Amino acid sequence: MIVENNVPLQPYNSFGIVARAQNLVRIANEADVAELRADPRWRDAPRFVLGGGSNIVLTGDVKPLVLKVEIKGLRLVEETPRAWIVEAGAGEIWHDAVQWMLAHGYPGLENLALIPGTVGGAPVQNIGAYGVELQDRFDSLDAIDLDTGRSFTLDAAQCAFGYRDSVFKHVRSGPNDFGLSGRALITRVRFRLPKPWKAVVGYLDLERKMDETGNFTPSATDVFDWICAIRRAKLPDWRVLGNAGSFFKNPTVTPEQCADIIARDPKIVHYPMADGTIKLAAGWLIDACGWKGKSVGNAGVYERQALVLVNRGGLENPVTGGEVMTLAKAIQTSVYERFGIRLEPEPVVV
Repeated sequence: MIVENNVPLQPYNSFGIVARAQNLVRIANEADVAELRADPRWRDAPRFVLGGGSNIVLTGDVKPLVLKVEIKGLRLVEETPRAWIVEAGAGEIWHDAVQWMLAHGYPGLENLALIPGTVGGAPVQNIGAYGVELQDRFDSLDAIDLDTGRSFTLDAAQCAFGYRDSVFKHVRSGPNDFGLSGRALITRVRFRLPKPWKAVVGYLDLERKMDETGNFTPSATDVFDWICAIRRAKLPDWRVLGNAGSFFKNPTVTPEQCADIIARDPKIVHYPMADGTIKLAAGWLIDACGWKGKSVGNAGVYERQALVLVNRGGLENPVTGGEVMTLAKAIQTSVYERFGIRLEPEPVVV
């Protein structure tokens, strides 16, 4: 185990924000965590777990010890008449893991193709897209309690998944609170991919693809290819134009609140949910407030999708975390003043 000093973090966050880690250690396996805890210099040091850096906004240099998760490995753990159980190391690139599973005959995650980040970050955020959320395909995960050094396993219920939420995003506030933010380092994630496989194509963009191609019984590979094409047409490649993906959560409102908004803005994009609430498209709300294509310094709103904030300065004159948050707060104010809705950011602000 080597602790690196003064490490540039620009390559390790998808926004391309310039920042440094005062100290960084690369975690390639569970033994690295044990070695770290055995070292009196680092055992009780404040820590920050970093995966793919696709869901963070760095507002300055990171003073806590950065644990860069680089645990690899992909394997079929078990096959039953009802499912394939596939395990992936937390440091695997998410999209590459989805491709690997599909290539090896384990479909089920194709709707989540091209989501940036690593496998370990997926349950933290309960990632989701085009009708599928991670919790729909989740079996269990392994993690290490950084306070005690003990390994533990959680199932879906114990992860307390919600909309872009999990137990890993909450800080423990009492002895009976199971919040794991800052305490847990996820090492491996297992997915339960159901048999028989069934395409999830209820989203409008996917229905359009079926109409365009005349293919109304798509294979998992077809859905994968369609998702990749849709995302590439709508969303910027973070390697070309820095971003953190969808910056705001889609808000949910009561049917009464939605009816009130529709009375004023009949074109608002909304989706009824199973629990009776109505999900509103945050990108539509932002666009309706006139933000698409606008900038604050080098932070901008993407021209093709108002839900995505981007780094207009590139690598030469990169956006700062302060500019990103200034733009985000201005958007939140505009949406609240027009619609009475408070948008909640998805990324973690550090």
